Amino acid sequence: AIVIVSMVSNEYSYKTLKQNLIDGLSKKEFLASKVLTVLLFSVLSTVFLFIVSMILGLVFSDYTEIGIIFSDMEYLLAYFIKLIGFFSFCLFLGVWVKRSAFALGFLALWQIIEGLISLFFSFINYKTDVNLNDSVFQFLPLASMSNLVKEPITRLGAIKSVANQIGGENFVKDYGVHWYQIAIVLFWTLLFIYGAYRILKKRDL
Repeated sequence: AIVIVSMVSNEYSYKTLKQNLIDGLSKKEFLASKVLTVLLFSVLSTVFLFIVSMILGLVFSDYTEIGIIFSDMEYLLAYFIKLIGFFSFCLFLGVWVKRSAFALGFLALWQIIEGLISLFFSFINYKTDVNLNDSVFQFLPLASMSNLVKEPITRLGAIKSVANQIGGENFVKDYGVHWYQIAIVLFWTLLFIYGAYRILKKRDL
């Protein structure tokens, strides 16, 4: 997040964006270069995660079957799309705010806002049995990205066993990657990129 925001905001701070436009670079080409950088960072992070996961899995796992080793590969795709969405959000903030510190501050503030919304929805669910977290909250930008790759801790057998003993019933949670979750993140990604382009197009640099 810091790298993406700084990459854009420094273009304003050091006047390199204005100089590039004077030299003939269009605003669309400028934004396209940043989007390609976002894609590059996402690919490198995903490949790095794949390599580390393969090494750790082969070292510490007793399973050697190819089918098991390469199972659940959809999580890599979900992780890749999650990174693109998050980096696009950071790109939009960098273009919109123009100052890296303020952009990162707004990102942290937005995370707090979504957390407060989740708490409010949980309170409504407690009082009325209406689960707005599943029906509404999942459409917010950071929440939709988080839903693509859910926390893995509760998938461990020991955690499930403890949860079942405490709750007195089977612990059930959906860890799957669903097409509509991918669609929501892709929608936000396109919206952030388009929003950044509209800001650049209208702004007097």
